[in-house]
Amino acid sequence: MEFDVIAIGGGFTGLVAANRAAQLGLRAGVLEQQTDERYICNSRITTGVCHILFANMKLPEAEMMPIIEAATEGRARPDLARAMAANSRRAIDWLSDEGARFVEMVMGDGTRSLILAPPRRFKAGLDWEGRGGDVMMRKLEASLISRGGQVMRGTRAEGLIMEDGACRGVEVVRSGAPQHIYAKAVIVADGGFSANREMICRHITPGADRLLIRSAPNAMGDGIRMAEAAGAELTGFGEFYGHPVHREGLSNDKLWPFPMIDPVVQAAVVVGADGRRFADEGLGGIIMSNDIARLDDPQSASLIFDDAIWNTVAKQGPTSANPLIHSGGGSLAQGDDLTTLAEIAGIDEAGLVQTIGAYNQALAAGTPERLDPPRSTRLFAAHPILQPPFYAVPLCSGITGTMGGISIDAACRVLKAEGSPITGLYAAGTTIAGLEGGPSVAYMGGLAKAFILGLLAAETIAAAESVQ
Repeated sequence: MEFDVIAIGGGFTGLVAANRAAQLGLRAGVLEQQTDERYICNSRITTGVCHILFANMKLPEAEMMPIIEAATEGRARPDLARAMAANSRRAIDWLSDEGARFVEMVMGDGTRSLILAPPRRFKAGLDWEGRGGDVMMRKLEASLISRGGQVMRGTRAEGLIMEDGACRGVEVVRSGAPQHIYAKAVIVADGGFSANREMICRHITPGADRLLIRSAPNAMGDGIRMAEAAGAELTGFGEFYGHPVHREGLSNDKLWPFPMIDPVVQAAVVVGADGRRFADEGLGGIIMSNDIARLDDPQSASLIFDDAIWNTVAKQGPTSANPLIHSGGGSLAQGDDLTTLAEIAGIDEAGLVQTIGAYNQALAAGTPERLDPPRSTRLFAAHPILQPPFYAVPLCSGITGTMGGISIDAACRVLKAEGSPITGLYAAGTTIAGLEGGPSVAYMGGLAKAFILGLLAAETIAAAESVQ
């Protein structure tokens, strides 16, 4: 079996790349290890928000580039950053031509983002059937088949076929039997490793077994493993995209992916079992989820707030903590004073009373940045914790998508450690490195990486074919 292009992974990245390759006259195929017609993957269960660093993907390059530079603090690979900025709107236009529908949604910070339609209904538990991600995946699969391409379900990629340092295809297991599928170009497009606790432990935190996996169960990092075996450079590990979640979400599916606890985290105080703050809540929920994951015990953090926050910030938006924590069956410790709250929530009483007292004093004096650790207010306002009753929510860290992975250039060619490309091998989507992470845990956007880099990988391959 031979193709011009094979994409490993049947999510958005692989389907976009294969469709674009087929548009350009190439024989394209997609390998998908699952067998169900509507197999579960991150693309299918996505909320569908299309953004680059939470900015609208229709922004022109001149506006998008400064956003990327500021958010990544100059750490993003320059050619990749330019490629994302230059092709963002084009990717949305291409998807629209493929039948995608978008609605504009006002996000919690007031920005406007595009979301695949029909949007998910913001309710407890997963809600994907007939929603934007599911609809678009089915459209893309149908388009690929109409263009002469194939989606090969039940086909697990085991390794890359390498000859004289070049990638010539994929070793697979199909219907229980090993096979070789040959291709002039292979695109690793199977996402990151957010469901692989061993890789999380190796690359992110030793407390991997105490995190909530908010992704599809097939995000196992196989593409990263295969690329490394082929000589690819791996880089950029350490951070992830995720959210603080109610700890009982580990056993109660009604408590994830919603309620969204980030707004309350960003307004209030997060403490460890000793009652002390350990991170800056004002940097946002994504950074906080990383901070919680790196605690000695990632299941020891609690969110502390008062009745004023519970009846204002916690009620904002369709995925609000109030009332979804209650309706989802989550526990919410409550006390008329901090000492009582600490006893009920299992937090050190003296530590909590001292922490909240110092926090309130710093806010009253206008000096939250002098707290240890500092409490920033540039992004999110800090609210005092004064009005009883007081509340505590047990937290853990929910991991949605990983950062770091295969090193590529702006043409999506997989690179060796010394910077030269591996002939015939490409990578796109969440499996790549060079755009995200760092101190600010910059999150480029999983859909943006899938759409933009999927297009660019296919176009690079087609251009190389045309000059042979």
